[in-house]
Amino acid sequence: MVENAQLKGFAKDVGIVLGIVIVFLLLCQLIFGLWTPMYVVSSGSMEPNMNVGDIIFVKSIDRTNVVTYNDAVNMSDPRVKFGNPGDVILYRPYNNSSYVPIIHRAMYYVEAGEEMWPGGPAAPHAGYMTKGDNKQTNPSLDQQTTIMPNTPIKEEWIIGVSQFKIPYVGKIRLLFSR
Repeated sequence: MVENAQLKGFAKDVGIVLGIVIVFLLLCQLIFGLWTPMYVVSSGSMEPNMNVGDIIFVKSIDRTNVVTYNDAVNMSDPRVKFGNPGDVILYRPYNNSSYVPIIHRAMYYVEAGEEMWPGGPAAPHAGYMTKGDNKQTNPSLDQQTTIMPNTPIKEEWIIGVSQFKIPYVGKIRLLFSR
């Protein structure tokens, strides 16, 4: 008799947890346009504005427009996100799922054939030039390094635009991924 009551209680608890998870996922889809809008920062390339272990909430690229650093600086009321003007985007290099997504600031947009930076090569296609905020580890654009050599970030490679962060909570997740 006691075992039956315990089983019913356990089933009820599992049902409540599943219900909460389903409601959370539905809210994520409604608010951010993504089923999983949370990503953990795994490198120091965005320090001091984003730190290793921060959980970043990202809004789908389909639901927002990217404001670049250069565009934000030229606005009368610049959009400051995570300590600097402009949006921080999350992108998957070459839209290849085997690559870890990169979270860096969109610095400016180039058209196909345009110089990617002063005196630099022509862009093979239109896209965003990106860079981490950490001045020591990321002194150059991603496109000037091995991160994305000579390759602007195409819009279809962008997962989303960073909205806000929860500091350091993701360190727990990083412990299990190493």
